[in-house]
Amino acid sequence: MSGRAALITGSTRGIGFGVAVELAKNGFAVAINGPVEDAEFKSAVIEMGKFGVKVCKACFDVSDISLHESHLEKIERNIGPLTTLVNNAGVGVARRGDPLEVCESSYDRCMNVNAKAMFFLCQAFSKRLLDRKRNPDLFYSIVNVTSSNANAVAVPRAEYCASKAAAAMISKTFAVRLGGEDIHVYDVQPGLIETDMTAPVMEQYKKRSKDGLTLLPRIGTPRDMGEIIASLACGRLPYTTGQVISADAGMLVSRF
Repeated sequence: MSGRAALITGSTRGIGFGVAVELAKNGFAVAINGPVEDAEFKSAVIEMGKFGVKVCKACFDVSDISLHESHLEKIERNIGPLTTLVNNAGVGVARRGDPLEVCESSYDRCMNVNAKAMFFLCQAFSKRLLDRKRNPDLFYSIVNVTSSNANAVAVPRAEYCASKAAAAMISKTFAVRLGGEDIHVYDVQPGLIETDMTAPVMEQYKKRSKDGLTLLPRIGTPRDMGEIIASLACGRLPYTTGQVISADAGMLVSRF
């Protein structure tokens, strides 16, 4: 189906890049986002071009709320009206440690990028959709990538957990607000995914997943997340909105 276009924040690597690839495979025009146009950014744009879809550079820091509207306008001039927003950009803690030692700057950074930026980009995107006539044959959606830590405590990353819990509630809020407008909102909560952010502890988690931490005995990949989010963005889960998709291999299933 033509006419589908998506902005994926934080899409130069990791989960965001995996999402961009899968959306491009499904015929979406894609806007690649990162805070700086470095070699990684340029490489991601080139890779997207291989899928034969329209590709747009969306180089801006999502935590700068003042930039949202102008960049959405620029994106739509380049690849057409957006049908999909994937809020994936996120940051980890400045330093793992005791919650009693968390500094204000690390807390603010997590909240600004992981929650505040998500809220206001959802807002700006939603207003654009509501201000124009939409194609009834297209599926409109927001997919927010939060974390299993929206629910499960990781004591050494308290401020990260707090920001992801806030992001999860943001997803619910927009799902309720936009349901009557036929705009679908989802909260994808990845568990253990192999990315640059998780690299320092990945070997430890690979062992723990094989020892039973996850029901499926392996670590997830950006491609896994991309396929899940592409399914949502393509409307393959009809008659759904507001759902939490626990992409964690069953890690948080209660067990005795």
